[in-house]
Amino acid sequence: MSLSRAQIDGHLVLVGLPGAGKSTIGRVVAKRLGRPFLDFDVEIERRVGRSVSRFFAEQGESVFRELEVSLTQELAAAPPMVLAPGGGWITNAGVIDLLRPPGRIVHLRVSPEEAMRRIARSRIIRPLLQHADPPARMRQLWEARSALYNRADLVVNVEVLTSQQVTDSVVALAHEGTPRIG
Repeated sequence: MSLSRAQIDGHLVLVGLPGAGKSTIGRVVAKRLGRPFLDFDVEIERRVGRSVSRFFAEQGESVFRELEVSLTQELAAAPPMVLAPGGGWITNAGVIDLLRPPGRIVHLRVSPEEAMRRIARSRIIRPLLQHADPPARMRQLWEARSALYNRADLVVNVEVLTSQQVTDSVVALAHEGTPRIG
């Protein structure tokens, strides 16, 4: 695909359950598009000077969500980037409307079961999964968020596509007039 084609003027925002691959795919997509990449958790950790899991434990989820909204408000006026907010970012009222249009939302769809398998291979601590029954908690997160994730401009099932196919689908969405894939 030629990068000389026009790109959307807004951000590409990757949403989905923890473990969907938002950060991994986001970095590759950003490189292909020649755009900056921003992982919300990394940026919030930089700003607060501690890990997200520690921040959650000390300040609670509601204060973390306020930081996500504040960061989104800042980014609304920023040049186009590829953004990877945390899995619960989408539960913040109005955040989608801050970025879209012209931004586009991409749901990297993964089942709760596959998300748990992926997280088990990762060393990242997921604060909302610090629970007596993490798989049940992941299913609860899916049930609570799936309707919000379905507001995306593009849904890409990351369980049936290769990483390259997922990346190609997201890059295609960034180009005006390009048919949506996935």
